[in-house]
Amino acid sequence: MKVVEPIRDKYMIERMKRVLKQQSERNWFLFVMGINTGLRISDLLKLRVRDVRHKTHIELKEEKTKKLKRFLINFELRKTIEEYTAYMEDGEYLFPSKKTDGPLKRIQAYKILKNAAESVGLENIGSHTCRKTFGYWHYQMYQDIALLQNILNHSHPSITLKYIGINQEMMDKSLENFSL
Repeated sequence: MKVVEPIRDKYMIERMKRVLKQQSERNWFLFVMGINTGLRISDLLKLRVRDVRHKTHIELKEEKTKKLKRFLINFELRKTIEEYTAYMEDGEYLFPSKKTDGPLKRIQAYKILKNAAESVGLENIGSHTCRKTFGYWHYQMYQDIALLQNILNHSHPSITLKYIGINQEMMDKSLENFSL
């Protein structure tokens, strides 16, 4: 199985946003929502406009864990949501399929992210990249693995560190100048 990595370079995040925005508002917004909420792609795709418009929190039952989750929508993301959903009906999916009446499928979301990543020169990108990117940058900002573990609903801090690639990064840094 191929290892999916977070995007560790903010410049590359901005490049991804630009490429996705050129494709469509939906594709851009999928990436923006993903990196700002840390929700799994399966939970993002089933969201409807009514779940986020005029709200301060996203409340849902996680598909994978079946646990209830309440997640704050930061101020910047609330503004983005209001702009993105301005001409949408409450019952519409946030990420509608162009081919069906339903939401984007997971495989289509993967292809969208993968193609954009390839066009900007990123490798090891998959459907968990947005969630891992959120986790990586949250950890960089707050250095609180217990808090991030709770946000991502992981059972142990070591799982969270491995998930966001911090363990490997820390090992690589420690070995870079190590020589006997």
